[in-house]
Amino acid sequence: MKIQNLIILLLSIIVASCSSKENITDSDWVELSDGKIFNNWHTYLSDSVIGWKVEDGAFVYYPGEGNSNNGLVSNKSYTSFILSLEWKVEKGGNSGIFWGVNETKDYSVPYLSAAEIQVLDDDIYGQEDTANFNHMNGALYDMVAPTKLYAKPTGEWNHYLIEINYDENVGNIDLNGNRAISFPLAGPEWDTLIYNSKFKDWKGFAKTKTGPIAFQDHGTKVYYRNIKIKEL
Repeated sequence: MKIQNLIILLLSIIVASCSSKENITDSDWVELSDGKIFNNWHTYLSDSVIGWKVEDGAFVYYPGEGNSNNGLVSNKSYTSFILSLEWKVEKGGNSGIFWGVNETKDYSVPYLSAAEIQVLDDDIYGQEDTANFNHMNGALYDMVAPTKLYAKPTGEWNHYLIEINYDENVGNIDLNGNRAISFPLAGPEWDTLIYNSKFKDWKGFAKTKTGPIAFQDHGTKVYYRNIKIKEL
């Protein structure tokens, strides 16, 4: 084989191996929303989807319709995965994305047992309020803050690419194509993050590696769509 052809072949292999994890044409991706029904979901500790509706291809939560704390929970449990989804909130909106939820009657709501990736109207705090970046979009709520805010203006669709990889002990959160934060999932650094947060004394918090994903009911309207997952 000519050296030129060999170089071209090697470059092709490198490009293929470095292709984006967000390539949704990859057959490993599984659709968790079809824009029509809630096949893969239920509300927390329930077999219903009370409070949630499908509108224009999105899951929409309407506060006050049904019981409170109606977090939308995946039927399946996951350990290591990449999750791709779009979300938006209206003025004053607040929600969040959880993984490793311990869905038992020991915990009345998902946030008691699982860490949260923030979904919020950042204008609640304001772009200059760096002290609250650990409570704003791109953050692991009250634990890891982004150094920069990447959310679009309130009311516009945003995209999260979330990697939870226990094999490599890393969590990566990309917001609108930008790496917002990276953090460990276990070990001394993870323990320190919890110790320095409001969750320090919460029994059972973030102890479960394998569990469902959940979208938070925080009492405000929120939208999720184009939800896809790839198990690692």
